[in-house]
Amino acid sequence: MKTFVLAPDSFKESMTAEQACQAMQRGILQVFPDANCITVPMADGGEGTVDALISSLKGERVTCQVTGPLASQSIETYFGLVDAGQTVVIEMAKANGIHLLEVARRNPMLTSTYGTGEMIKQALDLGVKKIIIGLGGSITNDGGSGMAQALGVQFFNATGGVMQVCGGNLNQIDRIDFSRLDSRLKNTEILIASDVNNPLCGPNGASVIFGPQKGATSEMVQQLDRNLRHFADLVETSLDISFKNFPGAGAAGGLGFGLMAFAGAKLQSGVALIMEQNRLAEKIADADYVFTGEGKIDHQTALGKTPFGVAQVAQQLNKPVIAFAGLVGEGIESLYQAGFSQIVGINPPDCLLKDALKNAEINLKKAVVQAVQNIQEQGV
Repeated sequence: MKTFVLAPDSFKESMTAEQACQAMQRGILQVFPDANCITVPMADGGEGTVDALISSLKGERVTCQVTGPLASQSIETYFGLVDAGQTVVIEMAKANGIHLLEVARRNPMLTSTYGTGEMIKQALDLGVKKIIIGLGGSITNDGGSGMAQALGVQFFNATGGVMQVCGGNLNQIDRIDFSRLDSRLKNTEILIASDVNNPLCGPNGASVIFGPQKGATSEMVQQLDRNLRHFADLVETSLDISFKNFPGAGAAGGLGFGLMAFAGAKLQSGVALIMEQNRLAEKIADADYVFTGEGKIDHQTALGKTPFGVAQVAQQLNKPVIAFAGLVGEGIESLYQAGFSQIVGINPPDCLLKDALKNAEINLKKAVVQAVQNIQEQGV
C-alpha cells in the first residue's frame, strides 16, 4: 500500500486547499484503491490560512461581528479555534481585506485595522494561549494603529482630543496612551504568518510598494509614507523599541509593525509557520509520494510560496514531489533543483480562463490520475 501526502495551497478563485486535497485523493484512489492518502491543506498566511488549519487540525470556526475596513462597516466573519481550544488562527483580511470594498471605495487614507483588533480581543476572551495572524490581502495602511485602538490604546491630537485613527490622519497624532492596552497580550504568544519582507517606510515600504493596489494615488502614497514614519517614530520613542526597519514591518500596510510594537508578536515565514502547525515533516517522513500545488507555479514560486516550502521539506527527507498548477509559467527549471520531481499543468491546451476556473477540480483529478498511472507503470 502506497502512502501519499497531499499538501496543496488553494487554487485562487477555483478551489480551496481542502477541495484540492479531495480532488487529488479521488484521482489517486481511482488508480490505487487501497492507497493511504494523508491530506494536509496548506496556506502561506494569506487567503485560506484559517480554513487550511481548521481542516488539517480538526478545529472549528468561531463567528464574530467586527468593524470592516471603513468605520461605518459592520461585517460578520470568523476565525479558527484549533489545538483543543488553545490556539486561535486569524486572517486579518477577513476583517479588513481588500475584497471587502468595491474598487470605487478603496482608499487606504480612510481604512483601518480596527476590526482585526476586535478579532484579537475576542480571541483573548476565549482564554487561548496562542494567536496566529495571517497578514495577506489587506486594504489598510495604518501601521496597525486601528488594531491597537481596538485593544485599548488611545491616540490624542495636539488639542488633546481622542482620535479615531486611520491611514490618512496618523500625522495628527500628538500623544499615545498605552495604559489601557489589553494586559492579556503579555501572557499570549502571538505569531505573524507573512512572507512579506518589506520595512514599514521608504521606497520599499508598505505605502510605496502596496499602496497603489489599494487605491492610493501617487500623492496619497507620499502622504501615507510620511504618516507611517511620524506614527512609528512616536511609538518607538514612547516604548523605546525599534521595529520600523524590521523585515516584514510593512506587511498588511504596517500591521506587521503594529503587532510587533503593541502586542509583542513574532514574525515568521507564513509557509514555515503553517508547516510547523500542521506537523508536515512528520507526515512526509512516512510518505512514498508528496503532491502539492496552487493556481500558478513559475519562477516566483521559489520566493516562499507554499509548493516551494513543501518541496524543500520533502527534499530533505528524500521524498519525490509532484506539483500541480492551473498555470505553469516561465522560469521553472530552477525548481527541479529545489526538490520538485515533476511540475504538471492541469488544464487542457488553449483552455479559456472561465473554463479553467469552472472545471478546476475535474482537471486536477484527471492530472493526478495520469501522474499516478505513470507511477504505476514505472513500478516505483
